[in-house]
Amino acid sequence: MSEEVKEKAEQEETAVETEETVESPETEKTEPADPAAEKLKELTKENEKLKADVAKLKNEYARAYADTENTRKRLQNEFEQLSKYHIQKFALEVLPVLDNCERALEHETSDEAYRKGVEMIYAQLKGALEREGVTEIEALDKPFDGNWHQALMSEKVEGVEPGMVIQVLQKGYKLKDRILRAAMVKVSE
Repeated sequence: MSEEVKEKAEQEETAVETEETVESPETEKTEPADPAAEKLKELTKENEKLKADVAKLKNEYARAYADTENTRKRLQNEFEQLSKYHIQKFALEVLPVLDNCERALEHETSDEAYRKGVEMIYAQLKGALEREGVTEIEALDKPFDGNWHQALMSEKVEGVEPGMVIQVLQKGYKLKDRILRAAMVKVSE
């Protein structure tokens, strides 16, 4: 008899499980399938996706714009530097000629026309360089500055405080705010 009870209980459990599985689809079917609600849900989902795409594209655009602006500013700065210092290489090649004119003028000569010609060449050359921003570095009787001067010798001199330029051996020149050639000097100890 107990076997009959067990068998009957198992049949009832199977019947209950079958009813539950049958009821599940019915409850889904009983929900009203509104096509407008489905369409609204679909459009809302698509709208959110498009908004995310727009936000992503706006971010990419902002980055690209910033990169373009940075590149433009960098190129503008490079152009300004090139135009400001365009004469640097030429000036470095002309400075020895200027030095030789100064040496020629230091020597006495009996030919006054020759001397006058060298003075004119020197003045024109120096004037042309100055118009382009090349100027002489003042060194004599100034405190030694390693940024603008190169000390070749030092000497103890009475009455002169240490670290002062006492002789310029070769003039130094700068182009606007950039050094072309340091002044070679003798410094007091």
